[in-house]
Amino acid sequence: MAKKKQTVNKLRIIPLGGLHEIGKNMTVIEYGEDIIAIDCGMSFPDDEMLGVDAVIPDFSYLVQNAGKFRGVLITHAHEDHIGGVPYLLKQLDVPIYGSRLTIGFIKNKLKEHKLSDKCLHEIEPGEQIPLGCFKAEAIHTTHSVADSFAFAIKTPVGTLFHTGDFKVDYTPVDGSPIDLSRLARIGQDGVLLLMGDSTNALRPGFTKSEQIVGDSLANIIRSTKKRIIIATFSSNVHRVQKIIDIAAENGRKIAVSGRSMENMVNIAQELGYLNIPPGTMIPLKDINRIDDHELVIITTGSQGEPMSALYRMSDGSHKNVHIRENDLVILSSNPVPGNERDVSDIVNSLMEQGAEVLYNDIAETHVSGHACEEELKLIHTLLHPKFFMPVHGEVRHLLGHARIARNLGMPDKNIIYANNGDVIEVTRRSITLTKEKVDANPVLVDGLGVGDIGNSVLNERKNLSESGLIVIAAIFDSKGKLVSGPQLHTRGFIFVKEYGALLDEARAEIMNALEDAAAQGIKRPAMEKLMVDKLRSFIYKKTKRSPAIVPVFMEV
Repeated sequence: MAKKKQTVNKLRIIPLGGLHEIGKNMTVIEYGEDIIAIDCGMSFPDDEMLGVDAVIPDFSYLVQNAGKFRGVLITHAHEDHIGGVPYLLKQLDVPIYGSRLTIGFIKNKLKEHKLSDKCLHEIEPGEQIPLGCFKAEAIHTTHSVADSFAFAIKTPVGTLFHTGDFKVDYTPVDGSPIDLSRLARIGQDGVLLLMGDSTNALRPGFTKSEQIVGDSLANIIRSTKKRIIIATFSSNVHRVQKIIDIAAENGRKIAVSGRSMENMVNIAQELGYLNIPPGTMIPLKDINRIDDHELVIITTGSQGEPMSALYRMSDGSHKNVHIRENDLVILSSNPVPGNERDVSDIVNSLMEQGAEVLYNDIAETHVSGHACEEELKLIHTLLHPKFFMPVHGEVRHLLGHARIARNLGMPDKNIIYANNGDVIEVTRRSITLTKEKVDANPVLVDGLGVGDIGNSVLNERKNLSESGLIVIAAIFDSKGKLVSGPQLHTRGFIFVKEYGALLDEARAEIMNALEDAAAQGIKRPAMEKLMVDKLRSFIYKKTKRSPAIVPVFMEV
């Protein structure tokens, strides 16, 4: 009797976000009847996504395989790694694992979405998390947010190592550098697949230490009597702590502006990650009682986000902070790709109001949280993986990281260059990009709507923003005879007071066409179509514009 052929399972890697883009990071790991995910982030909409609040991964594959889903491992507390968690938990009941600070940030998000936090689990560096056939170990790393992890995941075919976002900072603010010795031991035991952060793969050398920014900010604050406004990422707890320490040393009070910054300060204080000397922090509404040389305001908006606190300061709409000539504004960040124009606009607006503005091109007010080329080489050398897959970055970043691996001696056939939705199969001896595809199109969040906006809606919004609209209204009787109208109303098309004659001419043109149609005995549906078509062709002929035309036809 022939033996039944045993099914050989392969490790499957399915990126749902984070490839060919900055943000929205999420990667699915699957083997047999078990699935886990690493991170669940969001990204901000681009200029073409009018009205959209956020972009999250497509969770369809996970929903379809809910019975296999064992948990989500979160590397750190940045929005591009945790921002999608509330939306995932609205569809699936799945455990979420992360560091104490990361879980604190996620817990606050779930509270805002009115979701239970029973699924959240705090883990420590070195802790082993069993997840079906997988066993994940959290490894302490350094990044621009405290309590960041890499994960070494033991699978039935070998160890998968995911770096998360990281840099090799030998002198971090909290005094706890990346655990290189543990990485070396993992490398000695053998790593089958390395998935590595590629954000700074094109930058030579090493990323500077966060201590550099602290020293630079200390020199700036000591040397001025101006009121200081510092914009930075709300998640950068270490930098905020450094600013607080420097302010206190120089006899300055601290005020905080921006909802996310206020939330971070409260959460970090509660969890013991921020130490604020008594009497240092004051409410933002009380800043006018403090002399300029005794005040530092920490704010959100370093990326030029519309309606952020710094944005509102720059356009004069902030309730408590009004920019004046004795202000020094420090942007302690670099623009994320795509935000350069927004940041430039804010800088110009602040300077027009008389403020002095310092940013990283002028002074060392920021260092990256991502590893540059030499640090990436170090990680590859310590882990010595058999296979490599670059993650977290645009095309140029992924290709740049692949080049680094190639220069270190890794064969091309062992390097996988993938896109969101691809399915990669890994065995002990091979890694293959399959022909299978998983739904991984970006899901757009607009208010309470999730995924209900597609390309057609975005195209309509774009058309409205570019050409405006015309409403054509008319009333018919029960026999289909026109009894009132057509009336023309516009929004975003022309200034009616100056160009009202154009609308009068258009109405006359439609009426003439209707009279001809009535003489020919044309019925109401054809008359409605005639009005819209005639208006569209007339407007284009006169203006070379194509506004949206909205017909409103009623019967009495």
